[in-house]
Amino acid sequence: MDAILTGNLIDLCAVAMLLLSLLAMAASRMGQLINAFAIQSLFLAALAFVVGFSTGRFGIFLIGGIAFGVKVIFIPWFLRYTSFRIKAGSEVDSSVGIPSSLLISAALIILSYFVTTPLSDSIDMITVNCLAISTSMIMIGLFMMATRKKAIAMAIGLLTIENGLFLGVLSISYGMPLLVEIGIFFDVVMVAVIVGIFAFRISETFNTIDVSFLRRLKD
Repeated sequence: MDAILTGNLIDLCAVAMLLLSLLAMAASRMGQLINAFAIQSLFLAALAFVVGFSTGRFGIFLIGGIAFGVKVIFIPWFLRYTSFRIKAGSEVDSSVGIPSSLLISAALIILSYFVTTPLSDSIDMITVNCLAISTSMIMIGLFMMATRKKAIAMAIGLLTIENGLFLGVLSISYGMPLLVEIGIFFDVVMVAVIVGIFAFRISETFNTIDVSFLRRLKD
């Protein structure tokens, strides 16, 4: 594949992932949030396929296939199923409003580019934008975990962080060893399952999955 075309496709997938992180921050309904994560993961799998095709590494193709099965199909289905079973409601509750969340996310993106630009010049990367986008997604995921009140929304923040880390590793070192990647995907699945069980137990005990409710237990 032509190097320029490869770089353009990778940049397209990476930028789409970042935009979907912003879309997740702007989501007011749980279905929108889960869909944003699923589509973001789809672009991550597509990016892995492009890298695998351009480098000729079968392991990266396999990782892209696993990412598609786990993050695009299984985890979104499981989160929707959990949300339905515990009657979580369709609204995404947040301690920060959507306009403020988007402004803060934009500031985090600018900060990420400012911090990573000197590093991008000294590291051999697929494209110069991937490290900044990866860092932006990690920071946005952390911000989502800090401001969203429902356990499922927090889980998606954690999964967004993992997508950002995957993008960073893929862009800098063309992926980790296959066994390590498979182990990470297994850990991600376990996190989703544990969060589902955790949300179910909270809902069963307190009739809500708003984790800010747990702070009252300190009083």
